[in-house]
This record gives sequence, C-alpha cells and structure tokens, in this order.
Amino acid sequence: MWKTISVAAWVIAGASGLAPAAFSQESGGEWQHASALTGTPKYRPDFSHFDYVNPDAPKGGELKYYATGTFDSLNPIPYGGSKAAGLSLVFETLMTPAEDEIDAQYGLLAEGFRVPEDLSFVTYRLNPEARFSDGEPVTAEDVVFSFERLKELNAMYANYYRHVVSAEVTGEREVTFSFDETGNRELPQIVGQLMVLPKHWFEDGRDVSASTLDKIVGSGPYEIAEVNPGSSITYRLRDDYWGRDLPVNVGRNNFGSVNFLYFADLDVAFEAFRAGTFDFWVETRAKRWATGYNFPAVKDGQVKREAVPNPLRKTGIMQALVPNNRRAPFDDERVREALIYAFDFETINKNQLSDAYSRNNSYWFGTDLASSGLPQGEELQILESVRDLVPPEVFNTASKLPVGGTEAESRANLQKAFQLLKEAGFERRGSQMVNAETGEPFSFEILLDNPSLQVVVLPYVENLRKLGIDASVRVVDTSQYQNRVNDFDYDMIWELWAQSLSPGNEQFNYWGSRSVDQPGSENYAGVSDPGVDALIGKIVFADDRDTLVAATKALDRVLLAHDFVIPLYYSKDYRIAYWNTIAHPGFPEYGLDFPAAWWSTEAK
Repeated sequence: MWKTISVAAWVIAGASGLAPAAFSQESGGEWQHASALTGTPKYRPDFSHFDYVNPDAPKGGELKYYATGTFDSLNPIPYGGSKAAGLSLVFETLMTPAEDEIDAQYGLLAEGFRVPEDLSFVTYRLNPEARFSDGEPVTAEDVVFSFERLKELNAMYANYYRHVVSAEVTGEREVTFSFDETGNRELPQIVGQLMVLPKHWFEDGRDVSASTLDKIVGSGPYEIAEVNPGSSITYRLRDDYWGRDLPVNVGRNNFGSVNFLYFADLDVAFEAFRAGTFDFWVETRAKRWATGYNFPAVKDGQVKREAVPNPLRKTGIMQALVPNNRRAPFDDERVREALIYAFDFETINKNQLSDAYSRNNSYWFGTDLASSGLPQGEELQILESVRDLVPPEVFNTASKLPVGGTEAESRANLQKAFQLLKEAGFERRGSQMVNAETGEPFSFEILLDNPSLQVVVLPYVENLRKLGIDASVRVVDTSQYQNRVNDFDYDMIWELWAQSLSPGNEQFNYWGSRSVDQPGSENYAGVSDPGVDALIGKIVFADDRDTLVAATKALDRVLLAHDFVIPLYYSKDYRIAYWNTIAHPGFPEYGLDFPAAWWSTEAK
C-alpha cells in the first residue's frame, strides 16, 4: 500500500492548482489541497469528481465478495493475528489517491496541509464536517492517538514512520508531524496515508492492544453491520456518512452493503463463484482462465470476463520464492544462486501456466526504474561511490537469469547449480546433498498460505530433488502463515513486493539492515548489507528525478547481484470475472477502483 515521495519535486499544488507555492519556514507554507510526487496534480481545488467514476451511479443493492482463510479481529492497530477483510471501508486516511495518476493524493479527512521549504514537518488540517459513525467529530486528538498507538503497537507502522518523531495538536483541527531529518521528500506524503481511529471508543474501557470482535466505529462510508467470526462479515453503507459529497467520493461507495464470505482456499471459492454465491472474482490461474470458464452462466452472459491492464504496471513488482537468509545455508550467496539455477521457469510457464507469464528480471519489473545492461552515466557514478560495498560484478556483468525450457538447458542449469553447491561446501552422497563437513542433509521447508501455488512449487521441488535437496511443502491457514512470517519463522516463502515509481523510506523496510530483525517488517529475505543500505539512503535523499531513477537502478542491480530471491513471474493482464449483478464505469488508468466506483445493477 505504501506510496512514497521522490525528490525535490514533491510538487505541491497551490490554491490555483497550477504551480508550486512559495514556503516560509515560520508559517509552514501555504495550505494545499493535493500533492503529486511527479509533475502537478491533475485535479484542481474546485474539481467535482474523479474523471473515471460515474457521478450518477445508483446507490443500493449488495456486493458479495470473497476472502480466504479466517479472521479473529476487527482491531486494525496491533500487529499479528488475522484481521477481517474490508476494514478499509470503515476507517479513513488523511489523504486518498487518485487511480488515474501515478502518485497524486487528495484530501479526505484532511481539507488541507502545508509544509516548510526544508520539509522538516507537515501540518494537516481536518475537515470540520468529519464525523465517526457514532456522531462524534474526528478531532486532532484522534489523529495523534492513531499515530502514537499504531507506531507503538504495530511493527510495520513503527518502521514506516520511524523518522516521524512526534504528532502534536497545534491548532483547532490541526496536527503537526515533526521529522528527525530535513530534506526527506517522502515523509510529508506518507503521513497523509495515516489511518485515523476513534480515541474515545478505544479509551472507553477497551484494550487498544488486543484483538476484538466488537464493532469498532470509524469515519468511513460503511459501518460494521454483522460479524460471523471467521466465516463472514457484512458492512452497511451509512446514510449519515459525512463525506458523501466530497469530490473524492462522488460516484463512489455505491453498494448498500458489502459482504465478505470466507472460504478455506481459492479452489473452494471458485466453485462458490461459479454457483453465484458471490459477485466478483480475480483469476490467478492462467490455465483456469483458459479452460475453466465454460460453465452455463458464462455462455449465457450472466458472468462477464475481462482482462485489463495490471494495476501493478505503474509501480513495478517483484514476485519471488524467498529464502530466509537469516538461516544457513541460505546465508551463502552460492547456495542462493544454485537455487535460482534449479528453477526452470520456461518449463513451468509452458506446462503449468499456459505460457501466460513473463519472468520477473527486476525488482521494478516493467518500469523505467529497472536496471538493464551495464551501468552508465549517473547510475555508474552512484555505484562508484559505494564500490567497496557492492559486488564487483555489477560494474562489468549484466544481470541475466538462467533460461530453461529444453532438456539440454535444464540439464546444464542443474549442472551449474551442482557446481555452486560444491563450492559452498556440499557434496552428493547417494541420493542426498549433504554438508561435506558435517554430513547434514540439505533439506528445507517451503511455507505457503495458498494450496494453488503448489502447481508451481511442486515442479521446483522435483528439480531440487534431482540435486539431492529435500524440499518439502507445507500449506497453512492465513493466520498461521502471517504469524510465522511476522516472526521470520520459515525457511522459504512465496511473497511479493509491489513497488513505487517514487521509492523512498519503504525500501529500508524491504531490504534495510535496521528491519532485518524487526518482527512484522517486510524484509522477508533477511537482507542486511551495507551497500544496500547506502543505496537506499541515496534514493531517499535524491535531489531530482534523474538522480532518483539512477539510484534506484543501482539498488536494483545490487539486489539482483546478491541473488537474495528466486524471481518468479508477472502477468501484464489482470483477469477478472463478475456476475451481471454488478457493473463498473470505465477503468482508471492505474487500477479498477473496486469496489468503490462499481455499483449494483439492482440498485435504483
């Protein structure tokens, strides 16, 4: 979810909406309605609605949607546990993004904000009309409470907001966030993503750090209507929603109710979708997309299918099998490289995935931030400045993943993997790959939360077995998976990093040494490397867009050189199917705006 800020051009749209405003250190600058990370915000202060919505969309009817696993809490604050799907319908943030812009955001709970020229703080001013569903106003004290409790009790937020040192009430409906450094263009923006929670509700004898199934009140367009623990949750559209007519909400939040139904796994869920149990489906299996939609409701037009551009194309993505480099033998780069050689993407793509995917060959795959060829220009200069901290091959060897697909190529790749393992101190004894000194077999567990992923993982396991490596697969429920991932209790997992075209502080959470032992961080691979840390710092403090791009390419190149993960694949299409009980306007350029911009065909 994390959108970040780039460079000096954290462009602030002034009252005219046309140009950056001048700032004064004392005042904190002029009040603004929107920010954009690159360029100028598309929508002026007097805009009526986003271009991609239907402002006359009917309201009412029901959306039935699905989730997998289970849930045990409605409290979004503490880290851990399994939170109910859809809570973002209840809680709001200070700002909200536009899905037809790469990185702009507009006021939601906040009616405006201002920053000084040195970006040492940001002040947000709340909309005076903002109300929680119990009628209580949203106050500056609620914002401070939310910031402090989220940072205290949730490791992810603690890391994300580590450079935000305080939140203080500085005026009626005003909160000022102070930073521990100046010139960091990202910090004012990420504060706008802060979820605001009701202080009065939590302090009425409730434990803010505990899981709860009590119906928490929020300021958002929906309220929690019905909870069946672990099996379903229903949200009801508020008749008294304070923000209904805000420009960012016109034509949105149309369903009278939204019901999430829980299923054990995606296979069971798909059968329920076929039967009409719920309305909307995201297809993650290429083979099923090609062959599994010949049921009557598709043939007679009750179920529609669309392949739309993948929203992640605006950010870049790395989807990968992730070895836990905190554990031996994954802490040996030669072992990690051998594991990459053992993954035959081309054969798996052909046999299991209907040739529907492209290989991830960059952490910013598909964007202008992806490294390619040999470093040149400013990227090379940046790498030269940290030459002693990065692998020497980044200067003279272009990153290239092994290619399989034929018997000869697969055999050659396994031979290369075998040689790398031998160099790392392993040898083959009978059918087992063992540590040459201790005789300990090379075995590990691949932890999954979705059984459908086995269609890719099991062929990989078989290839590893040819090397004498005993890899097992364990599928657990979502709650157990999340708890183990939060505690880094795994050998290898399947994970995804959705990136940003304006990367910043979140990169420390993904790859920084400071997050390697922080429970709940997204440093799944266990990266702790001084060269990586130095390059992230150059991204955060880049002076302009060109430097940001160059520094990001340098980081991408170094991450790839270390072989931290086994890159998987990406689809340029986002495959959806839905019953004719729901409809949508034209899609925004960078998303679906589901369910907000959709509506029920049964609504009047």
